Amino acid sequence: MTDTNLTYKKSKIMKFSINHLFAIASALISLLSNPAYAQEKSIVVSSTTSTEQSGLFEFILPIFRMKTGIEVKVVAVGTGQALDIGRRGDADVVFVHDKPAEEKFVSEGFATKRNEIMYNDFILIGPKSDPARIVGGKDIQVAFQKIADAGATFISRGDKSGTNAAELRYWKGAGIEVNQTKSWYKETGSGMGPALNTASAMNGYILSDRATWLTFKNRGDLIILVQGDPKLFNQYGVMLVNPAKFPSVKRVDGQAFIDWLVSKNGQDVIANYQVGGEQLFFPNAKK
Repeated sequence: MTDTNLTYKKSKIMKFSINHLFAIASALISLLSNPAYAQEKSIVVSSTTSTEQSGLFEFILPIFRMKTGIEVKVVAVGTGQALDIGRRGDADVVFVHDKPAEEKFVSEGFATKRNEIMYNDFILIGPKSDPARIVGGKDIQVAFQKIADAGATFISRGDKSGTNAAELRYWKGAGIEVNQTKSWYKETGSGMGPALNTASAMNGYILSDRATWLTFKNRGDLIILVQGDPKLFNQYGVMLVNPAKFPSVKRVDGQAFIDWLVSKNGQDVIANYQVGGEQLFFPNAKK
């Protein structure tokens, strides 16, 4: 083979190699720029069970992700546990409903600000037979007193959740000490849905957030007996876990979620969530 032919052949090989590498590089760039292949942005939100079991998150989170590209991974537990997850730095955002506990979370430095997002109310559920004779009452503490006097079965979540904390405040307000030594008082240590299942099976009284009750299917003989007491007001708040305390917190994306929740669009989306034509949460973010 002549030197001319050899030089020509090497030139073709080099040209092919460069073109081939360019094609590979272009393909990689195309793949990486495709959202299906790009690394997804995500945050972890520790939250109360009522926001998940009511179906709220299933409704609002796809809308948030479509607008921002941020996936929200929810850890749904009782409010007390959700706050503990934040205290360990294992969540970026905490979304719960126990204002005194939330304010303590901020004062301890685990968050720098608490944002009010929405509210609904608690309701007292019980059997249609109503052995404590509380139906139609407007005072939750009077109703609790009657349940205790009657020794009627009462199901408590007993899980340090926001609902459990509210329930214990009502017992205290009624001047009644409750614990497992009382045969009529049953603690489940479970979320709202499982606790409602226990109340349905045992035909007992139980305090519930309205949203979970409206989505609850296994009602059995249970009905709403007491509602409308201003003490039953149920406020939800959201906080960014303090990135100064936990550098791993995704500050930008976590704050983006909070900013969307308090925005007009986020508040409208929350208001639009209904079950059976009934609104479950009422937005009240402070402007």
